[in-house]
Amino acid sequence: MNVSALIWHQVFETMALVLGARYYAALKARAGEPGLLAPGGFAVAAGCLLGAAIGNKAAFWLQVPDLFLQHWREPLTLLIGGQSVVGGLVGGLIGVELAKKLAGVRRSTGDRFVFPLLLGIAIGRIGCFIAGLQDDTFGIATTLPWGIDFGDSVRRHPTQLYEIVFCGVLAAALYVAQSTLADRPGLLFKLFLSSYLAWRLAIDSLKPVPFPFPSGLSGIQWLCLLTLLLYLPLTLRQFRSPAPVSALAA
Repeated sequence: MNVSALIWHQVFETMALVLGARYYAALKARAGEPGLLAPGGFAVAAGCLLGAAIGNKAAFWLQVPDLFLQHWREPLTLLIGGQSVVGGLVGGLIGVELAKKLAGVRRSTGDRFVFPLLLGIAIGRIGCFIAGLQDDTFGIATTLPWGIDFGDSVRRHPTQLYEIVFCGVLAAALYVAQSTLADRPGLLFKLFLSSYLAWRLAIDSLKPVPFPFPSGLSGIQWLCLLTLLLYLPLTLRQFRSPAPVSALAA
């Protein structure tokens, strides 16, 4: 990655984290919800961060297992290698649920994350777009008039921009729906995560596949598919029920 692309990517990644965190804190304060010092609060936050960090890296190396086999004896390379939004979301979910179980937390904790996450993903994708070919999030070649030449004389799907638009549309839809979902804590997060995973399963078919898994899908697509098979039934179950269910509360 050239220096300019690296700097811009890092700038927008940092903005995504900072603004997303501030937005999350503002939403919790506005709702009068307990902070990190409340019972179980620190455990949930730690579980989220640790799970997201592990999932972030694990999903990236799942995407390129051939490179993992080349570098598995190099801890620094494994640590500073690429990252994955999907892996961060799935890992964060698992980390939160394990932390809640250990800390005895029963309340849903995921709904307040939804809009900060969508904001962070959208901002982060701006950095990905500016980085272009250096970021490996670009699309395959296209003849459509909005195709973008990222510097290799090939017009490609600007999949980073597609994702920014998707985040905006999903945020608007969930914002309108959130008042009707208020009596079912955790459902807003379930709808967000299920929608994003389904989106990535679809949109990643417009991206180059660095290492094809069965059916020609990428590692990220298989992670999305398997997670959806487990998580979507819980989402539909709670969506169809007017009463809270004691399923994976997120």
